[in-house]
Formats: sequence, C-alpha cells, structure tokens
Amino acid sequence: MSTLSKAAAGVPPLMTLFLQYGISLLVFVPPAARAGRAGLKTEHFWLQLFRSVAGSVCQLLFFMAVRSTPLLDSVLLSNAAPLFIPLVVYGWFGKTVRTPVWLSLTIGLAGIVLIIKPGPRMFQNPASLLALTAGFFSALALVATNKLTETEPPTRILFYNFGLSTLLLTPLFAWAWMPLTARQWLLLVGVGVSYALTQYLIIRAYRYASAAELSPFNYTVVIFSGLLGWWFFGNVPDALAVVGTVLICGGGILSIVAGHSEGHGHAFGNGHWRLHWKLFDHKAAESL
Repeated sequence: MSTLSKAAAGVPPLMTLFLQYGISLLVFVPPAARAGRAGLKTEHFWLQLFRSVAGSVCQLLFFMAVRSTPLLDSVLLSNAAPLFIPLVVYGWFGKTVRTPVWLSLTIGLAGIVLIIKPGPRMFQNPASLLALTAGFFSALALVATNKLTETEPPTRILFYNFGLSTLLLTPLFAWAWMPLTARQWLLLVGVGVSYALTQYLIIRAYRYASAAELSPFNYTVVIFSGLLGWWFFGNVPDALAVVGTVLICGGGILSIVAGHSEGHGHAFGNGHWRLHWKLFDHKAAESL
C-alpha cells in the first residue's frame, strides 16, 4: 500500500486517502450487511469517531510524507507508534510507565534521531516530522481501537472506521478533485484494495494467536518497505539509517512486549486488536 501511494506522487493526498477508505468500505459492506442493524449498533459512537479521525490524520500525514522521503524512512517513522503508546496510555488511563518501557523509549528515540537527523534541513523539508507525527496519531487510533474491542466486534469497528472516514472525507475529496490518468486510478484502487486486505488478514491472524505474539511481526513492514524502496525507487539507506532502523524496531518491539495490554497491536493506524472472542460473532468472522 505504501509503495503504491508513493508511486501515485502526482495525486493529491486527500484523494488517495478518500479512495483508500471508500474502497475498503465497499469491500466490507457485504459482511456488515450480514451482521444486520443489531450487529452494527454501537454504544460508543464518539469513540468510533475519534478512532476514525485519528486514523485518517495518521494516514494523511503519511501520504504527505512518503512523497518526499525514502519509503523505508516514512514507513519506519509512521510505525513508531509503540514508542508513543505508553505515553498515550499514561495520559488516557493514568497507568504508570514501567522501567523496561522507559528503556524501550530511549532506544527508539535514539533511532529516531539517527533517521530524521535533526538540523536546519529538517525544517526546510519537514516530511520526516510529518511521518513521525503520523506515528503519534497512529498510537491514538490504536489505543482507541483496543478500547473498543472490549465491547465491539471487528466487523462493527471496521464498518464505522471505513464509513465515518469516508463520510468525513467526502467534501475534502470534492475540494481536492483533479482529473487522473488511467495509471493513477489503477494505483489508487491498489491502495484501497491493499488496505482492505490488510484488515482481512489481521482479523484472520488474531483467530490463531494473541496480540503480544503477533505484534513484533508488524515490523516486517520495515523489511518489505526497504526492499520495495530499493527496487522501485532506488532508495539505499546509509549506515546511520540502518542503525536507526534497528533501534526503532527493537525499541518498538520491547515497548509492545513490556507495555500495558492497551498498547498491544499494529502501529500504522490499521488496528490490530486483542480480540475478546467471547464477544465476537464467529459467523461474522467466517463471513470475513
């Protein structure tokens, strides 16, 4: 998805964002319809809305950042959410930050410094800061998603996420509209389908393992992004970037393992959940 969005560099980020959610909504309409009105009724509308807004801001900032930074850097920084999650959990739930988590934050911060290389250039081209801010909004979306899973099944969460985001982005999409080529339309459809497929695979994976077991595998996105960035865009990281990548991934994984359960999950705003299967309709799972 990240590679396709970077390849669609001439498309306004708002159009990319709208079509990502709009296509995903169309994909998930059938299982939502099978769930029926009762299956979609939520008692946490405002939390659903907050989760959708935070996730949309995360994705928009990422689409803006990936245009002018190497694919590896933008994906890595936007996946720094586990480093923000302990602070979000502290501010939201008042839970203290444990000593191993402070260690993980320190390791991750060192890696971030090596990636963004603070200095005057950073403010001349703030793309790296945008990607890092995307990671913060991703952390907000993730904690909200994990809170929702205490009472809400995945089908409902996804339907509201895609539906509310699409609704809120419709006027912005109309404002940012521009004619696109056939190649650009194909890339945007690929972005939407890839995003929807991500959600499908996440739900399937969590039927077999816990969030704590699966979350470290989220950082394979960094490996794939590095390979795709090199293959399609000729981005070759320098030695400092490699060291920074290892530190951020290591700090993120340590934060996930040592942190509170509210912070378990996927970092890119897509929403990995510690699903409470006793509250989950298995027929709905099979429909996905």
